[in-house]
Amino acid sequence: PRALWGPWARAGGARGGIPFVAIDVGDCPLDMDGLRRQITDRTRLVAVGYASNAVGTINDVAEVVRLAHSVGALSYIDAVHYAPHGPIDVRALDTDFLACSPYKFFAPHAGALYGKREHLLRLRPYKVRPATEELPGRWMTGTQSHEAMAGVTAAIEYLADLGRRFGGAHAGDDPALQQTVSDRRRALLSAMAAIRDYERGLCEKLVAGLLEIPGLTFYGISDPARFAERTPTVAVRIAGHTPRELAAYLGERGIFCWDGNYYAINLTERLGVEEDGGMLRIGLVHYNTAEEVDRLLDTLRELVARS
Repeated sequence: PRALWGPWARAGGARGGIPFVAIDVGDCPLDMDGLRRQITDRTRLVAVGYASNAVGTINDVAEVVRLAHSVGALSYIDAVHYAPHGPIDVRALDTDFLACSPYKFFAPHAGALYGKREHLLRLRPYKVRPATEELPGRWMTGTQSHEAMAGVTAAIEYLADLGRRFGGAHAGDDPALQQTVSDRRRALLSAMAAIRDYERGLCEKLVAGLLEIPGLTFYGISDPARFAERTPTVAVRIAGHTPRELAAYLGERGIFCWDGNYYAINLTERLGVEEDGGMLRIGLVHYNTAEEVDRLLDTLRELVARS
């Protein structure tokens, strides 16, 4: 995501350059061989996105963390896109930092940062002089948005309730659930495992239908055997139609999609589609239904048939 790339690019302009790792244009994963070549004993921090908000590919963040730690570097994961689609265990990942935006998991706009306690105490925050040196206050700027925090709490409780109601059949074999955790944590893990499994079924239906549409170009992982490596967010183009035209046609029929680059401009440039309108992005979450997927596919087929 641009929010991860931009700050490091600006910092590099002042300090002599920041190395970046390319994306494989096939299924759009991170070029892990390129990453291994870039990480050296001079590396101090490795920042990576958990998943692509454009094409849905999930990066091997556990391996990225391991590579960073192998040279004594810190790891930072931007989990903003992955957060609503599967369970996250920062301790299992052993990441030093992980950040996301709660609005992605159905809360108000806010920010969430996990950091290992040793780093949050050691690093010097930019803060006003009267602000406390205690955690977590030393990393917060003034009075917080308490109304947003209440909304985040409500969203977490909503997800936990999903886990209590629907999680058992899906998450019983999840190793994380065998640990001694709080009831709410257990419910959240159950919820996210259930969401992951349900969304995977929707994604299989969506991708299979899209691949049958004449003139459609699909970006990202399309092999169902590898759907554990993707979220149910897909990006496509259809010959003879700009992404903007596709999004408008769907929108007029009550189906919301996004066109352009969705701030993933590095990826759209890498794929060679940025100058031609980017891609049509279709995103599914746990409250979508198979019937809605059918309606989307039927609408796209209708458009192509009329062309």
